[in-house]
Amino acid sequence: MTSDSLPLLSQLLDAPGPSGFERHPARLWREAAAFADEVHADVGGNSFATVHPATGPSDGPRVMFAGHIDEIGVMVIHVDEHGFCFFEPIGGWDTQVFVGQRVLLLGRDGPVHGVIGKQAIHMMDQKERDKLSKPHDLWIDIGASTRDEALARIRVGDAGVLGSTVTRLPNDRIVSRSLDNRIGAYVVLEALRQLAAHRPALSVTAVATTQEEIAYSGGGARTSATTLTAHAAFVVDVTHATDFPGAEKKRHGEVALGGGPVLSRGSAVNPVLFDLLVETANAEGIPYTVQGAARYTGTDADAIFTAHHGVATALVSVPLRYMHSPNELAALSDIAHAATLLAATARRLETTTDLVPR
Repeated sequence: MTSDSLPLLSQLLDAPGPSGFERHPARLWREAAAFADEVHADVGGNSFATVHPATGPSDGPRVMFAGHIDEIGVMVIHVDEHGFCFFEPIGGWDTQVFVGQRVLLLGRDGPVHGVIGKQAIHMMDQKERDKLSKPHDLWIDIGASTRDEALARIRVGDAGVLGSTVTRLPNDRIVSRSLDNRIGAYVVLEALRQLAAHRPALSVTAVATTQEEIAYSGGGARTSATTLTAHAAFVVDVTHATDFPGAEKKRHGEVALGGGPVLSRGSAVNPVLFDLLVETANAEGIPYTVQGAARYTGTDADAIFTAHHGVATALVSVPLRYMHSPNELAALSDIAHAATLLAATARRLETTTDLVPR
């Protein structure tokens, strides 16, 4: 990672952009992609940046780098007469983390700060204390006294995120909300930046996809892959690190922070691209781990590999602790290695590369 790239990652992480409301981080991403030959967005909010071969635009095979730019969040669904805002989660949450968290809502005139409230433990009987908190038991307090006062600042359907920001830890580790998956959006752009400095044989388009966390029908990944008519796609996401107390490695594999990117094998992954990633990592001296995907990956890869006529797809993941919480943790070295691996692998693809498993 260059000295210029870490501030970009921090800006992306701090920009609120839950699924369906990704405009702020997507705008930052496109601004940072000014080095590319082409940059644009589509009606689904997906952002595209393309680097062509040294010979210029080509009608040959196209390569896609995909990293989703949305994050989990909350949405206001009701405001009561006292101005308390009731909400539903956007994406998959462990709802126990909501209690007492600060919230940043995307209001009509700008950010609206609040806190998630719950009856204090002193006011509960034992049965209530033992009960797990559900979203409908909680509310967001934005300091309003009446419904009208609250609705002057927010609307039903406004989205938000929990109010945590980036923190650096020792051993080049970083803590933040939205590492899932601003990491991916950052990595695909950083890999494209490397390709712009040393042009590949094929056109490569990095895409910051939308709505992966609620992608029941494929989200922005499926539509963007179809629009590009991509021939090969490298999806970048996060995966669970298992180097913490109590992790069941027999079920989830052995994945460590600092161990390099994780290469998925099976499911949506094209065997030719998997082998090419391994060969490249070995040749470049990049550490990596292999992770099995017996049924599905739970990432944009599941939507991309079946798009249009079918796309040869690979999945590169960055190890992450405490996923889907306001304080996820990753190693900067893994992020940097993932970008380098993507760029180096893309340079090995030629117009004659056969991606059909034989």
